Amino acid sequence: MLKNRSVPANAILPHLTYTDVAAAVDWLTRVFGFAEHYRYGAAECPDGAQMRLGEAWIMINRVRPGRFAPAQMGGYTQSLTVFVDDVDGHYERTKAAGGNIVEELNETIYGERQYGVVDLEGHQWLFSRHARDVAPEEWGARVAAR
Repeated sequence: MLKNRSVPANAILPHLTYTDVAAAVDWLTRVFGFAEHYRYGAAECPDGAQMRLGEAWIMINRVRPGRFAPAQMGGYTQSLTVFVDDVDGHYERTKAAGGNIVEELNETIYGERQYGVVDLEGHQWLFSRHARDVAPEEWGARVAAR
């Protein structure tokens, strides 16, 4: 995979909250192509799961006091970027499966080919592929002194 100095990949393991973990696992598998690694908690109502798509890993957990899905709160607090080798194919798969596309497939000024989608409970996702190696200064970013 091409490296892009403007965008690091695979640097963090996010934990996402859903009202129904089993439904989320099924949806993330069917629409985005994630693969389940494990579930924990009761089989009929799991507390959480770990999933992966290529080299990207996520944890999902169940709503509980003080922990909400974005749709319950009427907004979102973050978006997640997942790097995939074939972003065009991934976009077509997601669109065909009924994913709620909120940013059409495009190439950004900072060298990413990406699209945005909202999942079944309001989490914001970007699926991306490095298209060009772009120095941050080339598109107007200021690199912090080291």
